[in-house]
Amino acid sequence: MKTLWKADLGNGCYRNPILFADYSDPDVVRVGDTYYMTASSFNYIPGLPILISKDLVNWKLVNYALEKIDYESYETPQHAKGVWAPAIRYHEGEFYIYYGMPDEGIFMVKTKDALGTWEKPVLVLEGKGLIDPCPFWDEDGKAYCIHGYAKSRIGFKSFLGIFPMSEDGTEASGEDHILYNGLETQPTIEGPKVYKREGYYYIFAPAGGVKTGWQTVLRSKNIYGPFEEKIVLRQGSTKINGPHQGALVDTVNGDEWFLHFQDRGLYGRILHMQPVHWTEGWPVMGEQIEEYCGEPVLTYKKPNTGVQKEISFLEASDDFLTERLNLMWQWLGNPKEDFYSLTAHPGHLRLYCKNPSKEAEPILWENSNVLTQKLVCPSFTAESCLLLEGLGEKEQAGMVMMGGDYAYLGVRVIDGKKKLVVSESADKKDGKIRANGQSTDKEEKVTVLEDLHETQEKVWLGFVLEEASPKPIFGMRYSLDGEHYIEVPIQFQPSDHTWVGAKIGLFANVLSETEKNGYGDFAYIHVTTGD
Repeated sequence: MKTLWKADLGNGCYRNPILFADYSDPDVVRVGDTYYMTASSFNYIPGLPILISKDLVNWKLVNYALEKIDYESYETPQHAKGVWAPAIRYHEGEFYIYYGMPDEGIFMVKTKDALGTWEKPVLVLEGKGLIDPCPFWDEDGKAYCIHGYAKSRIGFKSFLGIFPMSEDGTEASGEDHILYNGLETQPTIEGPKVYKREGYYYIFAPAGGVKTGWQTVLRSKNIYGPFEEKIVLRQGSTKINGPHQGALVDTVNGDEWFLHFQDRGLYGRILHMQPVHWTEGWPVMGEQIEEYCGEPVLTYKKPNTGVQKEISFLEASDDFLTERLNLMWQWLGNPKEDFYSLTAHPGHLRLYCKNPSKEAEPILWENSNVLTQKLVCPSFTAESCLLLEGLGEKEQAGMVMMGGDYAYLGVRVIDGKKKLVVSESADKKDGKIRANGQSTDKEEKVTVLEDLHETQEKVWLGFVLEEASPKPIFGMRYSLDGEHYIEVPIQFQPSDHTWVGAKIGLFANVLSETEKNGYGDFAYIHVTTGD
């Protein structure tokens, strides 16, 4: 299988990004010779992905820590809500992940085996606007949680907060209060990660905003401050905007590295790694350009972790040969068992036509039974083969490029006739608009491309994304015989949506309130690149 994105150059060096995929707000911890990473998952389920690596360059997705979000509202997609910036730690033989849900509070999940089943989430502190939590256990056994605030929920930002926890980290044991005010020098400071080194408490936290900000470090001899501060990583002369929120990790020989994300629009927040060295008690990241500050590197010598690791990469193709969904797939909201089957037609993914939204005129945006995966490289062709025999009246199935603006290509049955359609989303004129200018209310504009013959048994659907400046070029196409493709004449531009990159998806849904148990069978999805 061809590598879609290769960060390991095979000559002892790596290139950034190390993952060209939307692993937003990454955090990493080393346990022995293995590195464990998690990231934000927002409304996509399963949540809290677990990736592992032996060398910090080659990563593999191996698990999820969160099976579903246990709130009834997440039975339908709750865009821009859900699981925000997590922190992963290893304490007294157990893995802990703390994460904020901006409308509910700060939660914790834990396990002794990161690759096994994680315990059910515990609500550590209830409240709106509490985000980006990071736990810290001091040498005396006392536990704390340092976190950020979401202005959209609580009315202010640019502050970091702290509250004490019980020693087992399961609940707040005291009041939350402001720890640091960044309004004057570190506006929009957020995403704190806490470390202790040579008697100093260090808080690594991005500031200045996701697209144009920088990485700040605070330090103090007291966990409650007051803090000194320095900017230790900024964009400088590079094209790596941000650079934003991440994790400090070390190797077995004591070298240190910083993993962070870069906002790349429709691609989401992709993962970079910088070398770290210390100057007078301050970490300098990347290539040093000022006394205490660096800029991101594009290529660099690989970390010496003491373990040789073969080149690995994120997968996107699936021939549906297993009995459970492969790990690259996430639903748009909490799934139900009857959304799909991999055994009803072996070698195929069967998606049942559902309407979880219960709306009279349902759209994909409002339905959790859309199966999605991250983009994992800048340019690609994605193709799937859809079998039509299971589709009934007012049912459809197809392939979608999901985002704040989305489009799909599929087949629907209307008045007993199969129609090949293309649909583009549009913001409702009276829809609600978020602070970032994106709408939360959508409608779909559907165009019939072709009336299919009643004997047509399958269609082939394809997306093509070509990286080009300033915006990638996107195309859609289809075939009725698997050989000759017809280009779809649209000018759709994929987009991200509120902290989440665009995603490739497969779907089957009913176009009314009544579910009739029809389905679409997908023979495969193949994602390839010419790079």
